[in-house]
Amino acid sequence: MSRLPRKLELFYDLLSPYSWLGFEVLCRYQNIWNISLKLRPSFLAGIMRDSGSLDAMRFLSSVEIKNPEMLEKVSRELWMRIWSRDEDITEPQSIQIAAEKAGFSEEQAKGLLERCSTEEVKEKLRETTDTACKYGAFGLPTVLFHMDDKSHILFGSDRLELLAHLLGEQWLGPVPSTVKSKLSAI
Repeated sequence: MSRLPRKLELFYDLLSPYSWLGFEVLCRYQNIWNISLKLRPSFLAGIMRDSGSLDAMRFLSSVEIKNPEMLEKVSRELWMRIWSRDEDITEPQSIQIAAEKAGFSEEQAKGLLERCSTEEVKEKLRETTDTACKYGAFGLPTVLFHMDDKSHILFGSDRLELLAHLLGEQWLGPVPSTVKSKLSAI
């Protein structure tokens, strides 16, 4: 009988390259480790008190509210802009370009950008950031996992091998072979 997926929450901010590393690895391990990964865009400045990603994180919160199935793609595209191509993620036009590249139409992207200034989106980002703080986050990425009716927290993308151990799973490195074969087919 197969086990139900264990719940993991990844609190992240696009300004953290370590968040990106943790994001990519945990996305790759979702099926391998039988985990249900909940992406939790957070505002690092709310935790660290110094950041410039507010608009991008509000945009991701808007995506989470309206199109949660697109959150992984849009997050990845924004990370690629800032950390791989040294492109801006602070201006609305830059965010729109990333959203369109991730698969949103121009109209959808503009609509999501317009929602960024709404109280609903601002509150969503505040709520997620406050939740991370409540669990004891002091930086990002923070992984919260739920197992045996308990919540456990780990900080940093260098803790993923420890996460595998705690989950009773095998650590296969940052790019497990099942993902390597998918990546090479692209």
